[in-house]
Amino acid sequence: MSVRNLERRPDVREPMCPSRLVLEHVTSRWGVLVLAALLERSYRFSELRREVGGVSEKMLAQTLRTLERDGFVDRDAKPVIPPRVDYSLTALGREAAEQVWALARWSERSLDAVDAARTAYDGQKQDA
Repeated sequence: MSVRNLERRPDVREPMCPSRLVLEHVTSRWGVLVLAALLERSYRFSELRREVGGVSEKMLAQTLRTLERDGFVDRDAKPVIPPRVDYSLTALGREAAEQVWALARWSERSLDAVDAARTAYDGQKQDA
């Protein structure tokens, strides 16, 4: 039996699956919002920070570095004074962002049902 036959396909349900880390990066609090924003167009750092809203400079920089390392975001530093850096999605990033955007849209459409479920749950807990 070859080593290739012993290799298993990635399965996010497995505790040691490397795809878990990718999923964590893409679905992190700020990762989702950065990918969704960049789906519209490229942004400079300060523009992206305003677009995302509520994120600190440190957290945005960390999120962008992580997404760049994973191949989702392209950082284009222009050799001008003052320095100009534009962030945009790679092809892989666009694919991930579209999936994240679909989940975000679903959560918006499902908000009433989620609120109703929360109210019902909270009512049951108070009655118990």
